[in-house]
Amino acid sequence: MKTLHTYDYIVFLIYFVLIVGYGLWIYNRKRKEEASSGDYFLAEGSLTWWAIGASLIASNISAEQFIGMSGSGFKLGLAIAAYEWMAAITLIIVAVFFIPVYLKNKIFTMPQFLHQRYNGTVAMIMAVFWLLLYVIVNLTSILYLGALAISSISGLDFNLCIAFLAVFSIMITLGGMKVIGFTDVIQVFFLILGGLITTYLALDLVAEHFGGSGVIDGFGFMTSKASDHFEMIFSKENENYMELPGLTVLVGGLW
Repeated sequence: MKTLHTYDYIVFLIYFVLIVGYGLWIYNRKRKEEASSGDYFLAEGSLTWWAIGASLIASNISAEQFIGMSGSGFKLGLAIAAYEWMAAITLIIVAVFFIPVYLKNKIFTMPQFLHQRYNGTVAMIMAVFWLLLYVIVNLTSILYLGALAISSISGLDFNLCIAFLAVFSIMITLGGMKVIGFTDVIQVFFLILGGLITTYLALDLVAEHFGGSGVIDGFGFMTSKASDHFEMIFSKENENYMELPGLTVLVGGLW
């Protein structure tokens, strides 16, 4: 399926050049200066609170959410948002109880914390575990789903799309956390804008399909035609209960 036109490719190209160009500019500037690993991973302490917040959101939204969770939402309904409720509650707990301790002791990573609290062996085990998990599971699934989306709407070869996304990711990360932080501000803007536009268009199409018009009619038709998809917490009688077992998902999933 190919639905992209010349203007779409131009937009993609401009976006690619801007993001990659910024990353390479920071990278080349760092090469001429004396930079440490702290500069690379901590952005020299130059990130503002809103850039950190945007980066936190953007870093946790990827092809897994846009494709995987959208598919789960179509099947299960609003209850799939339980995973986001878990994330919200967890972030509040971390911000209130853990971050102050990390800041006080200048701890920047969990392996560093475990090294100070226990020993280097425990820290190494955790570092290797999470590194393997992210490389083998997270990154591969994100590359696969992202390439699947691009290949489906553009008609480009699937393997070429994977290679493109991999190179694009590497070029962005060359500049370190500073590049990632500020480019994530751009990313989260387009993620939210795209999500709102997609929601508007989808609801409008639902209304048109059932003989109505506008997003209000579309939302009304959704709630009446698929009322079972608007349950946030599944009861035991729900056929999908074993996939998202009620409050157990929220309470158990936090840990």
